[in-house]
Amino acid sequence: MELLGIILDSLLIVLVIILIFLAIKALDTLTKVDAILDSTKEKLDSLNNAFKLVDTVTDKLNIVTDTIVSSVVAFIGNIFKKKKEDDIDE
Repeated sequence: MELLGIILDSLLIVLVIILIFLAIKALDTLTKVDAILDSTKEKLDSLNNAFKLVDTVTDKLNIVTDTIVSSVVAFIGNIFKKKKEDDIDE
């Protein structure tokens, strides 16, 4: 019976040592992942500014093109309206 206790104690000691080693490796891995995430966040923040710039430029171009299109449509509408009025007068 004493032999079984010694074997169990030895296995528990080995298990504790393995668990400590795995915990240290996990902490090291988490530190590396944290550094990678920080780097990725910095890069995404810089891209975010670029996307905001593109969005602003797109919005301004959309306003300009909408204004131009509505002016052209109104001009063409006025031309056809005048022709219809001329046809009615004759």
